[in-house]
Amino acid sequence: MVDLGNYNELVIAREVDFGVYLTSEDGDILLPGKYVPEGAKVGDKLRVFVYRDSEDRMIATTLEPYATINEFACLTCTDVTPFGAFLDWGLEKDLLVPLNNQKNKMQVGRKYCVYIYLDETSDRVVATSKLGKFLHNEDIRLSEGDEVQLLVAGLTDIGLKVLINGEYMGILYKNEVFQDLRIGDKATGYIKLIRPDNKIDVTLRKPGVNQKEEKDEAADKILRLLKQGSGWLPISDNSSPEDIYQTLGMSKKTFKRAIGGLYKAGQITIEPDSIRLRKG
Repeated sequence: MVDLGNYNELVIAREVDFGVYLTSEDGDILLPGKYVPEGAKVGDKLRVFVYRDSEDRMIATTLEPYATINEFACLTCTDVTPFGAFLDWGLEKDLLVPLNNQKNKMQVGRKYCVYIYLDETSDRVVATSKLGKFLHNEDIRLSEGDEVQLLVAGLTDIGLKVLINGEYMGILYKNEVFQDLRIGDKATGYIKLIRPDNKIDVTLRKPGVNQKEEKDEAADKILRLLKQGSGWLPISDNSSPEDIYQTLGMSKKTFKRAIGGLYKAGQITIEPDSIRLRKG
């Protein structure tokens, strides 16, 4: 049986002018010619993604969508109609978010975090921005300090809503954000606190590292980069947190502590828009 909305390995049954037909328990499925790998022939097995086209027929593609069924993804809205919105998910046909699946009315050009699933009524792959019932915050199998993968799902007054390991929703507070993160961005984080009400606080800082260790590690990294280069880096304590993180992978607070220590030790000079290795 074809796994609709997912990858399948299917055998080429026959060739036609406009592509090839792949055999399956649900009948032959068209793989349009533009997606047929060069040299493919009858009897070859292909890995394809299967979904329904605009005429409700199952169709195959060798394109890879940004996500498959039973996964979360942050996708850009391409069109809005009276019956729903459409999101770009990397395929020729956009992904439908029915009107009643929208937490807030979607707007063209904006990015939304959605859950992709197979609708049993229509037998079509659709998405929803109402994520609650697809999360597992009632049964959290994480511990404080665990390293996790984060996907920025939304913005709030207190920080960022983040999906944790594709299973839980958590909060990354504003004072914990030291890099430019937007909806759809991914980052490595750590579990800071699991609350009695099953809400999860996360941090981008590795736990167990005290301020002195963090400062010393940052100072070593800065010195190493200065020595590897021309003895100059185009950042200073006037640089934005985003620029500092992009250049060095550390927060502005940590950077300022590190260069302060290096300056006092006579190892660097600090200029308005850069730092330099002190000669001699």
